[in-house]
Amino acid sequence: MKKLIAIALAFSTMACQSKEKVTMTESNANNETLKQEKLEVATFAGGCFWCTEAVFLEIEGVKTVLPGYIGGKIENPTYNEISTGLTGHAEAIEIVFDPNVVSFGDLLEIFFATHDPTSLNRQGADVGTQYRSEVFYHNDTQKQITEDYIALMNYENTFGKPLVTAVSKAPKFYVAEDYHKNYYKRNTSQSYCTYVITPKIDKLKKNFQDKLKK
Repeated sequence: MKKLIAIALAFSTMACQSKEKVTMTESNANNETLKQEKLEVATFAGGCFWCTEAVFLEIEGVKTVLPGYIGGKIENPTYNEISTGLTGHAEAIEIVFDPNVVSFGDLLEIFFATHDPTSLNRQGADVGTQYRSEVFYHNDTQKQITEDYIALMNYENTFGKPLVTAVSKAPKFYVAEDYHKNYYKRNTSQSYCTYVITPKIDKLKKNFQDKLKK
């Protein structure tokens, strides 16, 4: 057990030096600019991407967050297509972050704390494989951190039942239509935002004050 914790902590604190700003209009997971600026990419699926995008836009060290689709069977899927649950894609977010400010381990902790990782293909009233819980890793370090973190939470019975979060190598990420981007900030008074997303943001601000943008 001590070895497991030590491994998770060692990986989660690995960081590189950079504070350059990135402007992203499409998936940048393999962009050479990110490597030059020593920024990293994390890709999470945890239910409706309006929710996950809103959460991670609040985090210090996060440069950009894009909603999109990943892990399915067809190329260039649309929202209407993935909403059928038949394409195999998950609603997901692609995060570009500065690991010198916020580690992948920090992002992972926030990810698990702001959605239900024990609910298979469902988050609240959102039901279907497109709402599954999944971490798409971009390198072996992210894979190891994620697997160790899940193993630790299952060992400690953190959620009272086993996690169903899948861990997969990141395939191509398809950026969602423009109207999905920054959805919460543009539609805060909309009922879904009020009753589903705002409580997540309130929980984030209560439990992760030291990780929020100033």
